[in-house]
Amino acid sequence: MFEAFKKKIMSWIKPDEKKPKKLAAARKKIKEKKQKKAETLTKQEKENFQEAEQILKEAETPIKEEESPVSSNFFTKLIKKITTSKLSQDEFNDSFQDLEITLLENNVALEAVDKIKESLSKDLVNQQLKKTEAPARILQALKESIISLLIEPPPLFAQIKNSSMPYVILFFGINGTGKTTSIAKLAHLLKKNNISCVLAAADTFRAASIEQLKIHAEAIKIPMINKQYGSDPASVAFDAISYAKKHAIQAVLIDTAGRMYTKENLLKEMEKIVRISKPNLKLFVGESITGNDAIEQAKTFNNFIGIDGIILTKADIDEKAGTILSVSYVTKKPIYFLGTGQSYDDLTSFTKKTVLKNLGLE
Repeated sequence: MFEAFKKKIMSWIKPDEKKPKKLAAARKKIKEKKQKKAETLTKQEKENFQEAEQILKEAETPIKEEESPVSSNFFTKLIKKITTSKLSQDEFNDSFQDLEITLLENNVALEAVDKIKESLSKDLVNQQLKKTEAPARILQALKESIISLLIEPPPLFAQIKNSSMPYVILFFGINGTGKTTSIAKLAHLLKKNNISCVLAAADTFRAASIEQLKIHAEAIKIPMINKQYGSDPASVAFDAISYAKKHAIQAVLIDTAGRMYTKENLLKEMEKIVRISKPNLKLFVGESITGNDAIEQAKTFNNFIGIDGIILTKADIDEKAGTILSVSYVTKKPIYFLGTGQSYDDLTSFTKKTVLKNLGLE
C-alpha cells in the first residue's frame, strides 16, 4: 500500500540505509584480496573483488551538489536552511516546492496540498534548530500535517448496538467501484461482531445485480430482501427495514444502482431512497486508485445527497495514497473502511495510525 509515495519520502529521509553495510563488506573483500596471491584467485573471487573496488571508488569520489540525488530535496534543503538561521517564509516556500510536486504526482488534491503547506509553515517558519534535532522535528511536523488531513470515524459497531431501531446504512457510488462487494464484506464483519443484519437489493436496474448480492448473502448466511428488476428501489429499502423491525434485526444494509456522478437526474433518484429509508449512515464507495476522480465523485455525491462517510476499495494496490490523504479533508467526512483484498475478511477499519505506518512515518 502506498509504495510509490512511501519510496519517494523514504529516499529523502533515509537516502541509503544499506550504504555503511555495503562499504564494510567491500573493505572486507579488498582485505581478503591482499591476503591472497593474485594467481590463486578464482574467477568468481576476481569478479567479487572488482565489484568491491568499484563500490569503494564511488564512495570516495566527491559528488557535486547538483548531481546528488538527495542534496536538493525538500528534507535536505529544509535541514540546511533551518539549522543555519531562522527559517524565513520565502526559504520555506522554496523548499516546499519539491514536496508539493511529489504530493501532486501522487494524486493528492490541491486543497490538501495547501493544507499540508499551511501546517508545515506554521510549525517551522521563524524557527532555528540544532542539527541534532532538525531531522526529527521536520519529520514530526510532516506527520502532523498529514494527520491534520485525516478524519477517523465514530465507533460504528457501538452505534449500531446502541440503536433502538434498525440501524440503516445506505451505500452509493458509480458503477464498478466494488460497492456490492463492500456491502457483503461489512455484513460479514458485522456478523463476526455479533450484530445481525439484512441486505436490501435496491439496485433494480443493473442486470444480474440482484443475483450478485444474493450469492454474497447465501455465502455469509444473511437474509436478503429483493423485488423484480424495474421495481422502485425505495420500496425495496422500505421492505427491508420493515423486515428488520419484525425480526429484531439490528442493521439494514441497502445496495443501490451505480450511477455516474455527472448525471444529475440519476442522483436525484437517490433523494427518494434517502427520504423513504431515512438512513442513519450514508456511505460513498469509491476506488482508492482513481485519485482525483474519486475525490470529485465524493464531492458531487456529498453536494447532492449528503454523505456521512466513505469506503475506499482497492487500497491494497494503491501506490500513490493521494485519494486517502485527500478525500476526508475535501469532503470533511471520515473514511470508515479500506478494501484491502478479495476475501470477505479484507475490509480494514480506517485509522490515522494505519496511514502513517503504510507511509513509513510511524
